[in-house]
Amino acid sequence: MTVILDRPATTPRTLISPALFDRLTARIAGDHPAHAHQAELIMEQALAFLATCAANPTAGLGPSDTVDIGWHTFLMYTREYAEFCQRVAGRFIHHQPDDEIGESGTGGSLAVTMAAMEAAGYRVDPMVWPTAAECSSGKCNQCYAGCSDSPKKAVG
Repeated sequence: MTVILDRPATTPRTLISPALFDRLTARIAGDHPAHAHQAELIMEQALAFLATCAANPTAGLGPSDTVDIGWHTFLMYTREYAEFCQRVAGRFIHHQPDDEIGESGTGGSLAVTMAAMEAAGYRVDPMVWPTAAECSSGKCNQCYAGCSDSPKKAVG
């Protein structure tokens, strides 16, 4: 995997309008009450993840289960999501489920994704990303979250 060092000039939150950010976080809080207290953090980390996917189009990066909530939420706002993808990535960032969850599928390990996010200049918040120790000890099932930005499935 090649990680492109592309330092963002903005924080993840500023990748979308404040009004859209508020709509998305309200949707997360409403649809996922157990995560309502983390709605803003989830969305910020989802945006950072997506921007990292944009900068690393062949890496097949995958989100944690919690960050995937933000991605799924954004996907429901199809027009806004498509515009974001075009503006940030120059392409649509496909959400490709991996039918081989727990295997080495397209999503790769979270450690690779987190390293790519940090290399891109984004802060990785441990509240929504498990630590390597948690994954390697079998305490989580998020090492292969089951969804990735799959370059294999991308349509030009």
